[in-house]
Amino acid sequence: MTLKEKIIEILEILGILKKLIDESLNRPIESERFVVLDTETTGFDYENDRILCIGAITLENGVINLQNVFEHYMDQEHFDKTSVQIHGIIRSDVLDHKTEIQVLKLFLDYVGDSIIIAHHALFDITMINNALKRNGMDTLKNKTLDTASLYKRTLIKSNLIQHKDHYTLDDLADKFDISKKDRHTAVGDAYITAIAFLKIIKKLKENKEMKLYQLFR
Repeated sequence: MTLKEKIIEILEILGILKKLIDESLNRPIESERFVVLDTETTGFDYENDRILCIGAITLENGVINLQNVFEHYMDQEHFDKTSVQIHGIIRSDVLDHKTEIQVLKLFLDYVGDSIIIAHHALFDITMINNALKRNGMDTLKNKTLDTASLYKRTLIKSNLIQHKDHYTLDDLADKFDISKKDRHTAVGDAYITAIAFLKIIKKLKENKEMKLYQLFR
């Protein structure tokens, strides 16, 4: 095979892959399985802090599936007293701890190839990927959506309105009148994020069918 033929073959393969990707995103949002997640961590340092808990729930057919909840706590060597005030997780309080690698394997089985949703997703995904790399595992390849970014798309654009640069999960809960009873637990925050996502989608759709690719623009 000549170099030219090899290049043509590669381009054809890339074209097929692009078509498959485009087709996979050209579906109604309601047809997709989403995994909405949150992590509770010992702090916000990507290198030195660790995940205490991963909480996640699924969204299928536009409905939150509370019968399929993921919540697992990790054994910890790193412990920061100041972070306990935020997430309330103390090592002796939770009996069912697993090793980091055990929780990660369970999470990978749970998430599969679903699209991941999180609030300020970069932090959660980076923490999970760092944990995966520490354990010699491949990082996540899932497509990811950030409710903080999606929420900004619902805001009215006007020089008369001053919008924030960053919107917290509390901001979204207040905006959409979502209960904050279980705030600062991984599953509780995942649940708030899931409701906020559905509210955001409703505003973005404006009574029109919306395809997946429109969320990633």
